Amino acid sequence: MEEVVKIVNDIKAGNIKPIYFLMGEETYYIDKLSDYMEQNILTEDEKGFNQTVLYGRDVTIEDVISTAKRYPMMSELQVVIVKEAQDLAKTIDKLETYAENPMPSTVLVFCYRNKTLDKRKKVTKHLTKNGVVYESKKMYENQVGDWIKRVLSGKNYSIEPKANAMLVEFLGNDLSKINNELEKLQIILPKGSTITPKHIEENIGFSKDFNNFELLNALGSKNQLKAYQIAQYFSDNPKANPLVVTTSTVFGFYVKLLKYHGLKDRNPKNVAAVLGVSPFFLKDYDVALRNFPMKKVSQIVSSLRDVDVKSKGVGANALPQSDLLKEMLFKIFN
Repeated sequence: MEEVVKIVNDIKAGNIKPIYFLMGEETYYIDKLSDYMEQNILTEDEKGFNQTVLYGRDVTIEDVISTAKRYPMMSELQVVIVKEAQDLAKTIDKLETYAENPMPSTVLVFCYRNKTLDKRKKVTKHLTKNGVVYESKKMYENQVGDWIKRVLSGKNYSIEPKANAMLVEFLGNDLSKINNELEKLQIILPKGSTITPKHIEENIGFSKDFNNFELLNALGSKNQLKAYQIAQYFSDNPKANPLVVTTSTVFGFYVKLLKYHGLKDRNPKNVAAVLGVSPFFLKDYDVALRNFPMKKVSQIVSSLRDVDVKSKGVGANALPQSDLLKEMLFKIFN
């Protein structure tokens, strides 16, 4: 995030490099940076003659270099943006000579999505020396909640912890998907609003009462009725609630609970850091800690390994999802 801000601030200050190679698994920042450059480096009058957008599937590296070597018309700079540049991966080394001596009047931007360059290669070293090589890495899921809060805060919105957890649970660490859903909510909610689980359920389609987050809550509090109701809902809606995600989530919950039992320092800040969870949700772990002794948690973790493997189709003998969910709950509650 800091690197993205620095790139944007440098451009605003007029410190513009001749090449930007944006790469990595997290496409959100690649797209945001390329959009910013497309919209802000040139004026609207300059863009007509001096801004070119190419697509990797439609051009060769030679085409890109030829375009980059042109001189701008009635402008100090021309901007050449290569979207889906990963389609040029097999020939990207041919960029080496140009990267060693780029045109100072061209801003060449590569959007190299879901791939990275080998840092040992000369082409990467030349790009780093004469331009900017930015690697956009996937964010860990335990960091996504804070990211959501920052994004919303910057747009004068806030979000309740449970609603935040629902987004992370259902969308994981795909920032582009999360941002798209947040933008939908911002269209219908006035600035200053706080996003609630009800907003998520009504406008995005995630049930606020029947989801993995609520299942963990039911398990931790030993609420068997609620747990079996949620399991039945999952069985009736398997596409929206994949079994492999549920079993992995429950297994992870009890692994964290086992770690919690072993902690000597139970200061909430330390516990949250070790478990990788938001301090807001520690109360759920505290309840589970009281309800499940360490020996029982160890037994659950051991038995859930078998269920987790079966959910992935190994040795399950084509058991239906409902049966596997019931087996999982039986192992936890008995």
